[in-house]
Amino acid sequence: MTTALTPKPTFTFGLPLLDRYVLRLTAGPMLGCLAVTLIALLLERALRLLDLLAQSSDRFGFVVQLTGQLVPHYFGLALPVAFFVALFIVITRLSDGSEIDGLLASGVSMPRLATPFICLGLALTLVSLIVFGYMQPYSRYAYRAVMHAAANAGWNGELQAGAFVTEDRLIMTADRADPQGQRLEGLFIRRLTPTGREEVITATTADLQVSQDRLNVTLNLQNGRRILEGTDGVYDILDFDSFSTTAPLAGATELLRARGGDERELTLGELASLAGSGDSVLPRSTLLSELYGRLARAAFLPFLPLIAFPLGLATKRGRRTPGLVFAGILLLAFQHALQLGQSLAESGVVPAFFGIWTPFALFTGFGVWMFMGSRNRPGETPISRLIGTAGDRITRAMAARDARVRAS
Repeated sequence: MTTALTPKPTFTFGLPLLDRYVLRLTAGPMLGCLAVTLIALLLERALRLLDLLAQSSDRFGFVVQLTGQLVPHYFGLALPVAFFVALFIVITRLSDGSEIDGLLASGVSMPRLATPFICLGLALTLVSLIVFGYMQPYSRYAYRAVMHAAANAGWNGELQAGAFVTEDRLIMTADRADPQGQRLEGLFIRRLTPTGREEVITATTADLQVSQDRLNVTLNLQNGRRILEGTDGVYDILDFDSFSTTAPLAGATELLRARGGDERELTLGELASLAGSGDSVLPRSTLLSELYGRLARAAFLPFLPLIAFPLGLATKRGRRTPGLVFAGILLLAFQHALQLGQSLAESGVVPAFFGIWTPFALFTGFGVWMFMGSRNRPGETPISRLIGTAGDRITRAMAARDARVRAS
């Protein structure tokens, strides 16, 4: 008499083989999408900062600091997108290879297939809480502090064509400049002297030379005119072939206010504490809407697999692009619904709890409904049928149009 041996699941690091397999498939696309999205967002912002700080005394240094402080902000924005795209890629890959069909045929249920993805979503929820709740508030304040320092750092001794230097008691611009911003053409200067007299200088060309201590810049002007207000109120006019003058570089830097003047600079613990104590200068509704908004954005991540599964399985029938577009619209709608709820809560139109958690309940409930509806017939949900019907109609309409074109 032989005894049938039931194979036991293989565990590594406490995870079954199936879970390790799908998590390994998910990790690569998610990290890749997260890196690409994060780098693209940071590069775009860095270019705007370079243009904004063109006349700063340490432009590149400030841009590097500012871009670094933006990483938590853009990481929080890119995380749900990267997670969902990775889910969609993995599910469609498993579906196209009939691996999901084989697992379902062997007795593995849909909830069991979705379990590792949901667990990954729970882990990302913790990551998101750390990023949204504690890293972003400090990085937001640090970003504003660096931007404040850059705005008060003064002129750096370079001038780009068409740009304006607007230091204290000094306005200067040039029509053209070399790439280094120190060889100028068509220069215009208006400033007030230490005694309060107005001085206007124009020059055909000019060279800028920064002093070694970087406190002043010497302007060597050629072929221009100087108009200086005299002590008696009469203006003296001087036409010159060559003229030299100096201008100060660094301006005085003022200190930025303490952290906490904006609710987005407060951590989750600080928001909850101030909202409960009522001692904050910020309205309680503002504090609660910010607190609930961060919690809702983090808690939404485990529900993304419930939406990705039905839409991803529907791609086996050729519905890949419409399903991905629908999912993107759904994510955008959720973000905008939360922003609308926060705005209504801050203005006192609705309580903060209902303004934030109502759209959260609607969207998560929609995800659960889609997933539960696809358990018996994977990939078949009212949404996927609607997408499929619309896609078929569009395809038939395009085929009929092509047929009419060929016939004519």
